[in-house]
Amino acid sequence: MMNAPFIPSRRTLLKSISSGFGYLAYASLAAEESSKAGRKNLSVRSPHFPARAKQVIFLCMKGGPSHVDTFDYKPELQKRNGEPWRGGPARLLSSAQEFKQHGESGLHISSLFPHLAKNHADDLCVINSMHTDLPNHPQAYAQLHTGSFQFVRPSLGAWSLYGLGSSNQNLPGFVTLNPPSDMGGANNYGSAFLPAIYQGAKIGGGQLPALFSALSGKTEEPGPPMKNIDNPHVSRKTQRAQIDLIAGLDQRKLEHDHYHPEIEGSIQSFELAYRMQDEIPDVLDIQSEPESIQKLYGVGRSGDGDRFAKQCLLARRLVESGVRFVEVTAPTSWDHHSLLNQNLAKSSEVTDQPIAALLTDLKNRGMLKDTLVVWSGEFGRTPYAQGLGDGRDHNNKGYSMWMAGGGVKGGYAHGSTDDFGYKAIDKPVHIHDLHATILHLLGLDHERLTYNYAGREFRLTDVYGNVVTDIVA
Repeated sequence: MMNAPFIPSRRTLLKSISSGFGYLAYASLAAEESSKAGRKNLSVRSPHFPARAKQVIFLCMKGGPSHVDTFDYKPELQKRNGEPWRGGPARLLSSAQEFKQHGESGLHISSLFPHLAKNHADDLCVINSMHTDLPNHPQAYAQLHTGSFQFVRPSLGAWSLYGLGSSNQNLPGFVTLNPPSDMGGANNYGSAFLPAIYQGAKIGGGQLPALFSALSGKTEEPGPPMKNIDNPHVSRKTQRAQIDLIAGLDQRKLEHDHYHPEIEGSIQSFELAYRMQDEIPDVLDIQSEPESIQKLYGVGRSGDGDRFAKQCLLARRLVESGVRFVEVTAPTSWDHHSLLNQNLAKSSEVTDQPIAALLTDLKNRGMLKDTLVVWSGEFGRTPYAQGLGDGRDHNNKGYSMWMAGGGVKGGYAHGSTDDFGYKAIDKPVHIHDLHATILHLLGLDHERLTYNYAGREFRLTDVYGNVVTDIVA
């Protein structure tokens, strides 16, 4: 006969049970921290469902392009030019641009974009019913990039990298070219409370030509090229030992403090910088591209046209090398409160050829189907004139943006504003909806892509956002 089990006193039993509960809680927390630790690197991770796009190129048109002069054709506005706007002193201002239908789809595009209209009308998915919360540049720009205009939050690029990782461990997974120092600055490509490894790596604007020469080792001066990224006095083996020493010291500090994102970021940035030495010079060497490709983009044009051409070409080279998310900020402002027609023509001339070339190049390489190209500013412009009558004010209630490739319908216009282009009325799309849709095309469920911070689960779209299924091919 088996002995009866020993039954402890009630006090002993309660102590034992509470210890068991504590262990279970600890095990849960440990598993959560282990999961977080697994995401503090750039390794490739599976999407939530099959993705339509593998990478994103975001073409940012800072300043708010006028939608009624670019992609939102308004015949009624043309007819009623000069009439009072809603009984006030402002007067309706028709567009000076000629709108035509292009491609088999008959998509309306203004005369400001001849290269884009001629070659890619059937690739564009234009959303004419965008809207955002505020008509002020800093807030709207922050919301475009992070989903929030009130708080510092991780950027769209950081969330994308956090969800999917990067296929190239020798390059940053998120690169931003020519980001503005104002409008929130680094917050627009930062990682906020996400691990620092997911923030964007900045490559500035004005110094790009010199940077290309320095990193590629190719200069205008005669003589052999110099690999300026290499240290002639310290061997690669010695660099490895130095980084290992610094990482070891940082790791000891991290173990002592338990949570210290600055130290984590330091360890990761040193390690990534070491690995980048092998690959970044070749990636940034756009002079190695065939002359026909450089000519396609417009490399060699004067001023901002040349700079933007190089940025678009570099964006293609970066995604081709495995970078997950690339943002390119146009080196021209779209904030046209005055001299509208003159300045619109300048901004469009700088950007039209390089953007059309980017789409052509991606398509010819078979990459457009896997690359989502996004063109957008932070808001649009008013249908009525401002000041002396040759400009337009900010308008957050309705504006246009477009996407191409990456699983969206080509040659398609989604939604609409009213007859004058003032407010989105048909199938309105909020910034949260746009973010949810971009993540969806990347194979990520915006409601499941979360990060626990300060006791709650955060996501890019906060508690909002719906995928715009109508634009998905």
